[in-house]
Amino acid sequence: MSETASKTETTGWVGWGWFAGFVLMTAGIFDAFYGLMAIIGPDSAYFATSNGSLFLLDVQGWGWWHMISGLALIVVALAMLAGATWARIVAVILVIINAVGQLFLLPVQPWWSLIVIALDVLVIYALTVHGHELRKAA
Repeated sequence: MSETASKTETTGWVGWGWFAGFVLMTAGIFDAFYGLMAIIGPDSAYFATSNGSLFLLDVQGWGWWHMISGLALIVVALAMLAGATWARIVAVILVIINAVGQLFLLPVQPWWSLIVIALDVLVIYALTVHGHELRKAA
């Protein structure tokens, strides 16, 4: 009896799912905003050096990537907060891709990359361990 009742109740851990949704929403808004700035800004390239290596990035290509990924994060976050199971799976995949992308930026922006990777790990934890309660709470 208690096992069945505990599966249908929503516990306080649902807050982790809400946390993940709002972190995804915030990341999506920032990504879309950065992408828009890069797309409508002047046509240029970004050069960065680190330990004798030169990195060359096309700013508009970077902008389109961030615009598309930002809008995808916003849509997935809204669907996840509405309780869609598919959105949890897509969100975990997008967050893993983001964490891997941050690994490539470690030589250029080490502290920011580590902060974003830590947030990504928390979001993955929230969605894989406590995300199933979002459907019940929505």
